[in-house]
Amino acid sequence: MIGFGHALWAYTLARGRQRTLRNRSAVERYQARRMVALGRHLRHTIPFYATIEPERPDRWPIMDKERLLANFDAMNIAGLSLDRVRDALAQGGSTVDGHAVGHSTGTSGKRGYFVIGEAERFVWLGTLLAKTLPDALWRRHRVALALPGFSRLYRSAGDGSRVRLGLFDLADGVDAWQDRLTAFAPDTIVAPPKVLRLLAERGRLTAATIFSAAEVLDPLDEAVIEGATGRRVRQIYMASEGLFGVSCAYGTLHLAEDVVRFEWEAGPDGSGLVQPIVSDFTRRVQAMARYRMNDLLLLDHAPCQCGSSFQAVRRIEGRSDDVFWLADRAGALRPVTPDVVRNALLDADRSIDDFRVVQTGPSRLAVQLPDGHGEATAVATGFARLADCLGLASLELEVGRGIAPPFDRKLRRVRRDWMPPQSITVRS
Repeated sequence: MIGFGHALWAYTLARGRQRTLRNRSAVERYQARRMVALGRHLRHTIPFYATIEPERPDRWPIMDKERLLANFDAMNIAGLSLDRVRDALAQGGSTVDGHAVGHSTGTSGKRGYFVIGEAERFVWLGTLLAKTLPDALWRRHRVALALPGFSRLYRSAGDGSRVRLGLFDLADGVDAWQDRLTAFAPDTIVAPPKVLRLLAERGRLTAATIFSAAEVLDPLDEAVIEGATGRRVRQIYMASEGLFGVSCAYGTLHLAEDVVRFEWEAGPDGSGLVQPIVSDFTRRVQAMARYRMNDLLLLDHAPCQCGSSFQAVRRIEGRSDDVFWLADRAGALRPVTPDVVRNALLDADRSIDDFRVVQTGPSRLAVQLPDGHGEATAVATGFARLADCLGLASLELEVGRGIAPPFDRKLRRVRRDWMPPQSITVRS
């Protein structure tokens, strides 16, 4: 019977890998073996990969959301069509032909859809527990999950004898369940940073272990949470595509290289950022091989005090979809990454503790500031300084007041809502 036996086995294996993969050479040898095994599985069971060479993963096609959706039925072992999955989800279902199905939040404007097997759900759970609660086998935990909706995976986790799970749906709003959260008295909480910040500001964040998940952890929120609680905020880096990383006890975000192989594409020139291409060893029902993510990461190559040999990430800076393309003085467009936009605003006025910046045209930005924080003139000066430094055309700013955290979608403080016309020259 599939269930917690699979989770326990995955937990044990993940703990063992953390002990045995103690240097980069060991990690790379292990990943090379797993990629060949994954390739053999793909060639024999996933129609889309029928002609690949398992021993040459560098020749496998690079996938993205559009290509996966276009070939959806050929990308899963059950041959499920995208229409069947969409229809099932629209009717409130969560399974098709015995396989769990779901979709992403659609942050980039188009939802991704996925299919996973029953065993895979518990492998994911066991791996996550090994990285977040390494003492779960001998110590009971009360874990609060405040996330946007709850998959069957989370509900299954709540059935464990060692881990009692409290589910708090963001769709209901924090006010609806904050008293129940206090009564639940979790020792660990997992929530988006905007929720952790609100709870911290209200004095409701009492858990000893705090994990930020589902959104990028902005240093603004991190400072408020840690200042209010006196505890470190750790991160769980995951998406509908898989589990990608967990912060260690020292606060360093380490990639889950024992279950996912990462390749890197360079981000915008001069940014130092990279974009991951992921291959998940644990996915068997639907292929997740050489899949290009939209995230922009700044890697950290310094050794961590925890001794992990898994690649460290200094920061997740945002999404490639939200790189601004701003007109320079010659009329061509230049990329400006979310971290640069963010820093230009915060450096202009240190009193700003929340913001939104949206690109609405080639030289037009909409800036939203909190009531009572931040001076519009200082912000305008900061962005003028940025334009001068980068050789951009003068920026048009529209500054508004009042910010409410969005609980029905992911928080993106820096967002591009403007699509460059094909006729405009783009310079990288």
